[in-house]
Amino acid sequence: MKAAVIGAGTWGTALAIVLAKNGHEVMLWSKFPAEIKELMETRRHRNLPGAVLPENITGETALRAVCEDCAVLVLAVPSIYVRETAREMSPYVSPGKIVVTVAKGIEEGSLLTMTELVEQEIPAARAAVLSGPTHAEEVSRLLPTTIVAGAREEQTARFVQDCFMNESFRVYINTDVKGVEIGAALKNVIALAAGMADGLGYGDNTKAALITRGIAEISRLGMKMGCRPETFAGLSGIGDLIVTCASMHSRNRRAGILIGEGRNYEEAMREVGQVVEGVYAAKAALELSERYEVSMPIVEKVNEILFAGKPVREAVRELMLRDRKEEGI
Repeated sequence: MKAAVIGAGTWGTALAIVLAKNGHEVMLWSKFPAEIKELMETRRHRNLPGAVLPENITGETALRAVCEDCAVLVLAVPSIYVRETAREMSPYVSPGKIVVTVAKGIEEGSLLTMTELVEQEIPAARAAVLSGPTHAEEVSRLLPTTIVAGAREEQTARFVQDCFMNESFRVYINTDVKGVEIGAALKNVIALAAGMADGLGYGDNTKAALITRGIAEISRLGMKMGCRPETFAGLSGIGDLIVTCASMHSRNRRAGILIGEGRNYEEAMREVGQVVEGVYAAKAALELSERYEVSMPIVEKVNEILFAGKPVREAVRELMLRDRKEEGI
């Protein structure tokens, strides 16, 4: 089969390697000719040490070619570019073609998930999502990884499962698409908070508290939005939250550490050098909490730190001194 990966960042390149390992012909697209030229000449991505691009990956800069020639399209640009890229793809996507989004985010303003953006901009497509506790650095080296393919129709999810699954990349399916995407987007906000705690020099107790209470916040919101509670106990919920809060591969955690050490979010993003999705998801998460009248104190404090200049230590103190409560979601 021919497959296209639209976006030649670390995650897009890692997924191209997985597809190529499965024997598919893979077209890896970037709008930047210099990026494709370097990838094809070196067969390596500068931010994926140890990974080599198989020969059945070819580079492309013409969006029409990849959309028309390939049976499945993997949309791997950062969340803030998904709508724009999907709009550009739309004239070249034939009815029923599967478009798999792999960015984790919620669009600010519209509060749409990434598959909802695809459905809006490419109405001819069947939208799916691939999400879970997956660092590109490890996936590209074919280290054992598990992930979830989500789609409204089980048949679509199984198609994506068949495309990607192999002995190092185990794919589960889930038809709770919104739950998969809410967990994926909001865990980045909690990971920023976990990084901030690390930047302040706090320990494992603090990290465990943020992960546990963070998944409670995400689950509360998700269930109010009609998602299934078991989704948040799975790979795209608690699984993704754990790996993003705990690993230095996580750009959200790294940005949070810098903010905890005293940088503002703009300085932190420049130092990380890649898109920090949690910064963009934080405002959307707060808007969703207000729309659905769900208490999300960690999300509230992250927004105050990022956009209102609240000192991180003061935010932690306010979280700790909130009204006494029973445990629960």
